Amino acid sequence: MNGVASNQPLQAFPPHYVDLKKEITKGNEEAIVASWKTLLEELEVRTKTIEEIGSNYIPQVDFASLSKLSQAEIDNIKSAGSVVIRNIVDDEEAVGYQEALKEYVKANPQVHGFPEVTLAAKFRGDKQFFEMYWSSSQLRARSHPNVLAAGVFLNNLYHAEENDIIDPNHNLIYADRFRIRHPSKGSWNNHPPHIDGASTERWEDPEMRKAFQDILNGNWKNHDPFGMAGRLNGISNMFGRPNQTSMFRSWQGWLAMSNTGPGEGTLRVFPSVQLSNAYIMLRPFFRPVDKSLKGDAYLDASNWVFDVSSPDIPGIQIMPSGHFTGVRPTDEEHPHLRLDSAIVSIPRVQPGDMVFWHVGRPQTPLIRESGQLMIRPDVLLDVVHSVEQYHHGPEDSSAMYIPAVPLTPKNVRYLARHRDQFLKRLPPPEYVRPELPVEDKIILISFPQTELGESQFTNKGSETDITTFQGRMAMGLESFEVPVNATKGAQQAIKEANAILTGAV
Repeated sequence: MNGVASNQPLQAFPPHYVDLKKEITKGNEEAIVASWKTLLEELEVRTKTIEEIGSNYIPQVDFASLSKLSQAEIDNIKSAGSVVIRNIVDDEEAVGYQEALKEYVKANPQVHGFPEVTLAAKFRGDKQFFEMYWSSSQLRARSHPNVLAAGVFLNNLYHAEENDIIDPNHNLIYADRFRIRHPSKGSWNNHPPHIDGASTERWEDPEMRKAFQDILNGNWKNHDPFGMAGRLNGISNMFGRPNQTSMFRSWQGWLAMSNTGPGEGTLRVFPSVQLSNAYIMLRPFFRPVDKSLKGDAYLDASNWVFDVSSPDIPGIQIMPSGHFTGVRPTDEEHPHLRLDSAIVSIPRVQPGDMVFWHVGRPQTPLIRESGQLMIRPDVLLDVVHSVEQYHHGPEDSSAMYIPAVPLTPKNVRYLARHRDQFLKRLPPPEYVRPELPVEDKIILISFPQTELGESQFTNKGSETDITTFQGRMAMGLESFEVPVNATKGAQQAIKEANAILTGAV
């Protein structure tokens, strides 16, 4: 999710970013220029294809077919960096989740959500995005065997080496929120195209840079968005930003609880993760020669020249507080992505379908920015995405956020704290409610609960809602078992995980 910038003047990029650009490109200038040309050519073709096909460009598969997908189908999912997996949960069960959540909200009207009531009365408190984590519906959905199995499938689309300390065959539970968005003539303007991604760390951190090394070497066609290099150990928060997370998610996702389609407030994505990664990473090294040109003449490679004399990184701003924003592509600064036409809405989904999009690093909740509250993303989520401004549909657009999370020692350290918070019905560790400014100028997105969380709520969920041993493992309530044919790295990850859960380390 993305926030709105402060009204205060933005800071200029420090001059040392010029040195960083020179360091990154040294010795590869010619290769980078050549690759930029081929990248622009491919983007022109691909964006036109996406525009022609529209929502159906996004892969759609049935849950029952996951084990039978051809290599071509798997490659298509990885290329798009997004997928709709249908029939993960029974329709009636998914609709039941929504109805129970509505009752839970009704029984606990004190819950925080978006939009909140503001003193300026810009919003009337018609909450549609809720800071609830431990309802019966959420616990049942997250621990549903098919939801966990879908996560395992998606985790395994990443490439782990024999000794990488990760087990993709255990999918962990991560508590997030849900939305019940009402049809409305009004718009949600908080989620324009963005990448919930590590900011300048993509270029600054040597370890994280490994994830994009082929791009920076002038070989973008060899870039693998699903390689683990730079993703397990990269520093996505070099500057001590507040409210940073430690959970490595392989895919972000949501479970549909209603019939929702294009034009009804749904997710939109740029469905070519390799191309968007390559373009975002190379864009800081090029500038247009003639800004007065229009259309194809402006976009043509001949109008773009290699130039590392400016410290700026297009799409990133430095806020008055000194924090960097995440990457926010715009038509002005990233024209070759053709955002107005090549970001397409997710196809229509039915209750029980799930939508996933490529992540690959932790994600960050909230920070305060000059007296306002906004999202500061810090996840190497490579897919450019947005949320439709308008919901013109006939019914609520309802979804429960459930990511895919592989087992790593770092993830299990969070899971242990997450489990302990659940047992007390307190907010998950990464969702700490910031104090609202007295003037309450604007509320940009939902906020976490107070320190009491749901401990005092009526009809909150319980351990009995997690009905399977597999679900209890995923929640950190049972020790993990070693899968058959586990790699050395996976065995080590599970050994460390169990020691963490029992407090042995």
